[in-house]
Amino acid sequence: MYPEDLKYTSEHEWVRTPGEAEGSVRIGITEFAQDALGDIVYVSLPQVGDSVTAGDTCGELESTKSVSDIYAPVTGEVVAINPALDSTPELVNSDPYEAGWLFEVSVSDASQVDGLMDSAAYQASIAG
Repeated sequence: MYPEDLKYTSEHEWVRTPGEAEGSVRIGITEFAQDALGDIVYVSLPQVGDSVTAGDTCGELESTKSVSDIYAPVTGEVVAINPALDSTPELVNSDPYEAGWLFEVSVSDASQVDGLMDSAAYQASIAG
């Protein structure tokens, strides 16, 4: 449910290193987050070329229950967004770790990723 090869934030984002683009990381939301949100009906993502800052909001997920902010887990430049989410935002629910990824960031400082939680720490944080 929480892949060991990912890093996690307390805001329920995951980070996969490396992303598809060279020097980038891929970002999405966790199984826990998508389950809490319910059925995702709209995804608002940053644009390619936008700068994002770790901890700042950079998009929104709209579900049948509520609207939730997406927080940047790292600082850098957005180099890709998941184009499939425009027409099929429900991919975030059905496949949050693969087809439902959100965006990729070229990280300004790779050590930022090391500071995120591993799978065990994330699971402990949501169990408490």
